[in-house]
Amino acid sequence: MLPVPYYHVVFTLPASIGAMAFQNKAAIYDLLFKAAAETLITIAADPKHLGARIGMTAVLHSWGSAMTHHPHIHMIVPGGGLSPDGERWIACKPGFFLPVRVLSRLFRRLFLEGLAALHHAGRLSFFGDLAAVADKDAFDAALAPLRRSEWVVYAKRPFAGPEAVLAYLSRYTHRVAISNSRLLGFDDGKVTFRWKDYRVQGKAPGKSWIKSMTLPADEFIRRFLTHVLPGGFHRIRHYGLFASQKRAANITRLRELIAAEGAEKPSHDIGAASDEPQTTEQRETSAPANACPCCAGRMRVIERFARGATPRSFKADCARLDTS
Repeated sequence: MLPVPYYHVVFTLPASIGAMAFQNKAAIYDLLFKAAAETLITIAADPKHLGARIGMTAVLHSWGSAMTHHPHIHMIVPGGGLSPDGERWIACKPGFFLPVRVLSRLFRRLFLEGLAALHHAGRLSFFGDLAAVADKDAFDAALAPLRRSEWVVYAKRPFAGPEAVLAYLSRYTHRVAISNSRLLGFDDGKVTFRWKDYRVQGKAPGKSWIKSMTLPADEFIRRFLTHVLPGGFHRIRHYGLFASQKRAANITRLRELIAAEGAEKPSHDIGAASDEPQTTEQRETSAPANACPCCAGRMRVIERFARGATPRSFKADCARLDTS
């Protein structure tokens, strides 16, 4: 872990491509990894945005909360990178990593180009309802609407220090489609489990978005097995500066540059993410007046509202992805 804020970026495939991915897991999941990584690396390297070489850890999830097929990539990225000449650490703006709209457009183009190349090379197979897509004209027609639609790329707020990143990774890297804690019962050949309905969250006041679902045992098993990956497939990958062959040397170099930058220009972001948690007394003396009491990051007032009232901006923060 580097002593800087970390960001969480999620790349999600449209449902129509998710169906293709289910029949071609190895090829399309691999393409999903590559397109997402190339998107972040390319936009981060652009001087108009960050102008730096970055590193990231990517984790594949193929499920939604109800164990439906929902392929998406979680990426954990430090908030900055190495300058092109390799001599400086370039930090991103506080609380902002890269523009989501720009990421979405490039991700869409890279993925669709890669998917077309796989189809042209004969590396995709289609069965059942998708059998007709094996024909090139039908395949191109199926992709045409996707070239114009908005693809979902979601950048979450920065983590509150390295400990929060490690806690998140420990929960997510080796998670399977459903955990034991969500299983509520098995009775009369049916399984009942808890799931989250993200379509309801924040949109229907007073209505719970945590629900229970009961499925016949064979349907429950079928859903679970749809998320079994091909043999030898790696669902956790590292890219850019964190690629395995140079990761140790790059991290050592980055730590040196971040430490040098901190010595020249003190930054509350670096102090907030140090390996040793700050005490309340330390935070009060070192952080600015508008700093977060937990991570010491800069806070910005979005809205003021009366006690017991619902903030007007609440809905803007409720667009969630089904990441279980």
